[in-house]
This record gives sequence, structure tokens and C-alpha cells, in this order.
Amino acid sequence: MSEGSSDGAGGEGAVPEPVKKVVRTVTPSYRGRPDAEMTTIGIAYFLGLVVLLIPFLPFIVIVWVVSKITGYFARKAPTDRVR
Repeated sequence: MSEGSSDGAGGEGAVPEPVKKVVRTVTPSYRGRPDAEMTTIGIAYFLGLVVLLIPFLPFIVIVWVVSKITGYFARKAPTDRVR
């Protein structure tokens, strides 16, 4: 075609079309939905862990306190490092 054609392709006065979103997949996009069954299973799992870990809480606290005390004394202990 010549430069004088008026088909609108590449003309200075042409308005470009809006850009379409391109997705590189063959499957349709997933639209999320509430999943009450998995929420129930998650809550039950959490409650089971709480029931199992509550009896261990005193032991966990004791181990934490002992580690803090030993860490405090380890920082206070003299070292053979040259400063």
C-alpha cells in the first residue's frame, strides 16, 4: 500500500486499542472461593496441637529459662581471646 492510504493502520490520528491482559496458560483462571471444610480441618488440627502441647508447656518454660541463665553466664565467663 502507499503512504496515502486511509485504512487507519499506523496513521498519525489513529487511537490505539486498550491492551488486553495476556496469560500464558491453557487452563482457565482460578477464582477463589471460601473453603469451609478445610477451615474446619485446620481448626481441629490446631486444637489437637494445643491439647497435646499444653502438658509440655512447663517443660518448655524450664528449658527456656535454663538456656537464658546459661547464656547469661556464658557471656560473663572470661575468654582467652585477644581483643
